[in-house]
Amino acid sequence: MMKKTLFLASVVCILASLAFPQGRLLDPKLRDLLHESLSGELAKEHVIQITRHSRVQGSRQFRDSANYVLKQLRGFGFDEKNAFIESYPSDGKIEYQTWQSPSGFDMEWAELRMIEPYEERIVGYPEIPMSLITYSNAGSATAELVFVGSGTSERDYENVDVKGKIVLATGYGGAVHRLAVLKYGALAVVCYLDDYRAKEYPDMLAYTGMWPRSDELERTTFGFNLTNRQGTKLRNLLESGISVKVKAEAKGIGLEPYFMDVVVATIQGSEYESEELVFSAHLDHPKESANDNASGSAALLDIARSMNELIKTGRMPRPKRTIRFLWVPEWYGTMAYIDKHPELRGVELEGEVLANLNMDMVGENLELLHSKLIITRTPDSIPSVLNDVVADMALMVDGMDVRTPRGSLSQMNYRITPYSGGSDHMMFIDRKIPGVMFSHDPDYTHHTSEDTPDKVDPVELERCEIIAAATALYLANLSEDQAKDLAFLAYANSSKRLAEGMGRARQLLLTFSDKSILNYADAQAVLWHKWKVEDESLFSIIHFNSGDSVRLIVEEMRSSLNEQFKGHVRTLETIAPRMGYPRMEDQLPKKLGVTTPGTKAVIPLFAYSKVPLRLTRGPLDFGLPESKLSDVDLAWYRVPINRLSGDAKFELVNFIDGKRDTFQIRNALSAEFGPIRQEVVDRYLEDLVKVGVLLWKETGQ
Repeated sequence: MMKKTLFLASVVCILASLAFPQGRLLDPKLRDLLHESLSGELAKEHVIQITRHSRVQGSRQFRDSANYVLKQLRGFGFDEKNAFIESYPSDGKIEYQTWQSPSGFDMEWAELRMIEPYEERIVGYPEIPMSLITYSNAGSATAELVFVGSGTSERDYENVDVKGKIVLATGYGGAVHRLAVLKYGALAVVCYLDDYRAKEYPDMLAYTGMWPRSDELERTTFGFNLTNRQGTKLRNLLESGISVKVKAEAKGIGLEPYFMDVVVATIQGSEYESEELVFSAHLDHPKESANDNASGSAALLDIARSMNELIKTGRMPRPKRTIRFLWVPEWYGTMAYIDKHPELRGVELEGEVLANLNMDMVGENLELLHSKLIITRTPDSIPSVLNDVVADMALMVDGMDVRTPRGSLSQMNYRITPYSGGSDHMMFIDRKIPGVMFSHDPDYTHHTSEDTPDKVDPVELERCEIIAAATALYLANLSEDQAKDLAFLAYANSSKRLAEGMGRARQLLLTFSDKSILNYADAQAVLWHKWKVEDESLFSIIHFNSGDSVRLIVEEMRSSLNEQFKGHVRTLETIAPRMGYPRMEDQLPKKLGVTTPGTKAVIPLFAYSKVPLRLTRGPLDFGLPESKLSDVDLAWYRVPINRLSGDAKFELVNFIDGKRDTFQIRNALSAEFGPIRQEVVDRYLEDLVKVGVLLWKETGQ
């Protein structure tokens, strides 16, 4: 009977994959219309204009770039109701959830000059905008230069007197300043690029910032970023025993209370106006910062122009759901905006925002940068059919011949990857809004003076625009017939991913040297977790169309997927004893676990596990909990095996739902990122409770 069930499930899976070829979800007429209307060339022109501004979060020049975006929207036909700027106080003290706002920042002129052993102008601002460490204050200092290595750890300052001097270091500007100036009395800092890129590009300098904490604002001085060639020259002079004296000056307002501006544009839905899909792109970074992220901001401008124009000329009907566009100061501005707009929440939180498409570095010239397009999936904490739609649109574009008069001749090169963070989609995911990110990797120019418009490709911009716009319009208008087609495609993909989960579970069994019941349970938890993710992903189709026929076919697909899952579990139960593992049902009392549906398998839950509750909206500030712990408590995190990755920490908080206990959270994390020790999760949660962003759920709560 088991073999027959598995055979039927496999047949359904194969039929599903054949019923609707991948890369064909979108109506070809709409595909061709978007190809004609969207313009990578126009987007590239926006990149050039945006990069004329040094767009640091909270700065006056950021406001200039925000006004540029708004002016373009007005020209595209967006009126005051549908395009505007919202401003949020940003003074380095006000907090949005756990995030301290950046200070305002405005500087007019700065220069670093060597005066001994000979006179030479080293670098100046605004000539080289990234030469001044952002969030510097005005000041002037003439002093001896002293080299401290990286300058980011206490040992760098052992037996080195930096008081009253200017420090030369290879570390990140803000971290060097925090120790050299604020703790040990240096006057200013000079940092130079000394990573793998510096050897190949010695005249490239890195973007770094002070990012002062609220209690550091009054004591923050200033600093400069140099190229590897410049920094190495100064270091060689010092290490040869020659005394070096420099004069450093910075003029302007420096740090000041100011605002973060968020540009908003909307295309109102024709039928389900309260239901939304949201585009986002961060507008900030120092001049020039072309790919990061003038490219994403420019792509959003062109998508907004194209959609509005097609609607107004009658070539495309107004989308049934509302589409919102956001140009934000990265992270901080998005946090402030979502704070002000509680309607920005997903279905799980009883909201009506169905998806986020985040555009961050979408114009890389693949031939110049040897890069590829990376489209990240939603994390396991929020499964969604959005992933399948985006992947299908990418496959569609891969089959198109996208060319522009001034674009590259590159072939499309892309990957659909597991979730990774580092941009504004995180803020939407935290609100249970499925979010994907469009980006590129590798990019050696990232956060450097080499991120210039000449490395932005109109062809790649247009490819990304078509994928993103097609995804949004397809889901905004999803009909019952389209939803049923999507169900077949999603089911085929889910079946494949579930089988891959089975492969991961088996691999874990092979990996463990200890053939214990708990390691067996770990492998089983991976399979169970993957089934839950894929089951919820299939169910999410009805968020976009809940017609009776759609619900019926989605339930059939979920039932079939469940049969596949049960077959995989039984296979695992059969092969595990042959590998030396005990039979789970004979070893583990059911009172310590829950039975997996339709099988004998048991996922263990331990009596000591506690349920955490969140006290704040996230994602949490990246420095938590470490920034608020004592030196004694910090010792735990200095041991590499005790640290979680940034993505794992983000997901850990996402899994806190008032129902999962610490063991279930650990199981989910391990299934998504690979084995994680229980004590690492427990310690991290305890410390988040200690710093006041979580509490433990009491019995009966």
